[in-house]
Amino acid sequence: MNPRITFRSTAIGLAAAAALLAGCESMSERQKGTAVGAGIGAAAGAVLSKATGGKAGTGAVVGGAVGAVAGNVWSRRQEERRAAMEQATRGTGVEVSRTQDNQLKVNIPNDISFDTGSAAIRPQLRGVLDPFAASVKDDPNARLTIIGHTDSTGSDRINNPLSVERAQSVRDYLAARGVSPTRVETAGRGSREPLADNNSETGRSKNRRVEIYIREPEA
Repeated sequence: MNPRITFRSTAIGLAAAAALLAGCESMSERQKGTAVGAGIGAAAGAVLSKATGGKAGTGAVVGGAVGAVAGNVWSRRQEERRAAMEQATRGTGVEVSRTQDNQLKVNIPNDISFDTGSAAIRPQLRGVLDPFAASVKDDPNARLTIIGHTDSTGSDRINNPLSVERAQSVRDYLAARGVSPTRVETAGRGSREPLADNNSETGRSKNRRVEIYIREPEA
């Protein structure tokens, strides 16, 4: 690939997004995020098209569409929600972070969420989920994904459905506190996505977890 073409394609996409923002001060934060996503996507699409032998212009159009549709907004509300969740979970072992694609991630370790082999929510987890539910139930833009994980102890026949049941338990708990289940997706990964080595108890305890992701998709 010609590096001059790559640089030029990238610069065009980013410059287009910058021009949009500079010329449209009346844009909402959500609309600005869409514009930036489109510009970056256009640059990536142009690079991809050139690398695969296609026309750079066509690649920019396709990339722009993907960038605009696939992006998420990191709004003031998301930042306030992150700060509130960090304060509410301080000292619990729960990890609150912002992902690279602008989702708020809440990683909940198993020692405060579920007993071994159980999908029943423990009292400690309620203290995490209650403020979480309060922060999202009245936000129509918020979309949630809840993913259950296990360690490698036991067979997939046990771990796979257990991880799904735990994610569904969290969804049902949030629904009982006003979060519309139509805005929530659940999944179970069993032991397929470990964070640490399953050969030690320390590692296994990190792998037994529930992850909650909240995003505000581009309009």
